[in-house]
Amino acid sequence: MAQYTRIEVANVMKETGMVPLFYHSDIELGKKVLKACYDGGARLMEFTARGDFAFEVFLELNKFAIKELPGMIMGVGSITDAGAASIYMSMGANFIVTPSLREDIAFACNRRKVLWSPGCGSLTEINKAEELGCEIVKLFPGSTYGPGFVKAIKGPQPWTSVMPTGGVSTEVENLKGWFDAGVTCVGMGSKLISKEILANKDFKGLENSVREALNTIKKIR
Repeated sequence: MAQYTRIEVANVMKETGMVPLFYHSDIELGKKVLKACYDGGARLMEFTARGDFAFEVFLELNKFAIKELPGMIMGVGSITDAGAASIYMSMGANFIVTPSLREDIAFACNRRKVLWSPGCGSLTEINKAEELGCEIVKLFPGSTYGPGFVKAIKGPQPWTSVMPTGGVSTEVENLKGWFDAGVTCVGMGSKLISKEILANKDFKGLENSVREALNTIKKIR
């Protein structure tokens, strides 16, 4: 069962401005990544469930977060059907992120009042997601659309909250482009938690990168 309501999760997304994305099959490595992000100031983590037995890894990481990292909100991404969403919610997922807009996932999450963020790529999809109760829409892939797309949406729909994923990096110019366009927060994966960091187990470097990115976002805003 989720530890945080969907409104609480949405508020933390808005306050911090960044959701780190991460997947690895090694549970112990995952714990160190999670702690490094936490120590750097992140209070959300999207576990991108893309591998075999990923649910086992998430279960252990969420238990670790609840026990050792107070205030850390664990969610799951790359969810493609309501069955998978239900499995992860039963393991305490506090939010569900999807690559596309699916009503079955919306219904499953809404029943439990768990925040869900669907991948959308048009104003029609965004409107449909909001009609289904979506608080924060995922713009995916962000690199395809860019900040200009967000700015155009915010003109007629200033109430729409957008989180681009893909095409977001730690560079000041990149982050400034997105936030100036009006995004609520950004999802950041390999540009933040890189293969090099994982290979070298540079967790202190990851902590510093997270801290710097969050400070950049705070200054930009």
